[in-house]
Amino acid sequence: MGFLNTVFQGNPVWRWLLAAGILVFVGFALRILLRLVLRKLRVVADKTSNRFDDLVVDLLEKTQMLFMFSVSLYAGALILTLPDLAERVFRGIFIVALLIQAGYWGNAFVSFWIRRSVKQRLSDDAATATTLSALGFVAKMALWMIVVLLAMENMGIDVTALIAGVGIGGIAIALAVQNILSDLFASLSIIVDKPFVIGDFIIVGEQMGNVERIGLKTTRVRSLTGEQIIFSNSDLLSSRVRNYRRMFERRIAFTIGVTYQTLPDQLEAIPRLMEEIVSNLSDVRFDRCHFKAFGDFALQVETVYYVLASDYAVYMNVQQAINLALMRAFAERGIEFAYPTQTVLISKEAAN
Repeated sequence: MGFLNTVFQGNPVWRWLLAAGILVFVGFALRILLRLVLRKLRVVADKTSNRFDDLVVDLLEKTQMLFMFSVSLYAGALILTLPDLAERVFRGIFIVALLIQAGYWGNAFVSFWIRRSVKQRLSDDAATATTLSALGFVAKMALWMIVVLLAMENMGIDVTALIAGVGIGGIAIALAVQNILSDLFASLSIIVDKPFVIGDFIIVGEQMGNVERIGLKTTRVRSLTGEQIIFSNSDLLSSRVRNYRRMFERRIAFTIGVTYQTLPDQLEAIPRLMEEIVSNLSDVRFDRCHFKAFGDFALQVETVYYVLASDYAVYMNVQQAINLALMRAFAERGIEFAYPTQTVLISKEAAN
């Protein structure tokens, strides 16, 4: 018993041992309690449609070991008689760990809210979903900046002077990362101006596909052949982007050619025939059909119509129906489609 009563650093040995026991007990107790609560909540969350329990599960899963260790360390230190400096150190460690843990919880809350909101609005309002994704990143960045500043202030660092110093050094940093900043501001411009949003089908130069994600530096597009195309945001803003999802109707102009043996009455009947064929189709508005020109190998007839839908498959179905109907109508009326011919001149010497 004499050893346990021996004073070490202002506390008897038995108190040091008790503090260590509290540290270990609280640490294990918090860890076991966290596992049990998570296990129960996951079962409940899987059975219910309520999103609140899903949020609680996400938050608890983000609980860090550093935070639980800091809590157990601070609990053990409470029974010790420590110098003022040591008490401030322990208190500071606990507060910093609490702030960092609050940052993780806040980050999980923002991610959960953004993920849920984007999922709900993506099909109905893709523009809002895109904006929410960007706002989520801004919110997370602001959250961690506040956490860092509060932690530094708690550690005794003059935050005001630090911010002023960062402002001066920010000019040099901005010059060094101007390409990254260019893409960042381009991303904000895309989000605010909305030339395209997630889910739009766009064509940029020779590349085309559906927009999958608009990030801070790049925009990712899934091409028709399946691969992912990654565009720099600044390059996108400097390019001509064609957004086909916002096309309310598609103008189609196509030309057919008939042989020069076609009679004038037959040629005159083609525009009326074409108008009849096109007008009988759904999702189509007929515009005009004219005998356009005398071509090198054919008499050219041009037709213009509008498909009242942006879907490319709808246009192809309409064009296929027109082509098949034309072939049947021309076969019934004895009108022949023209095709390129070649005239071969044979001299008399070669013939002999």
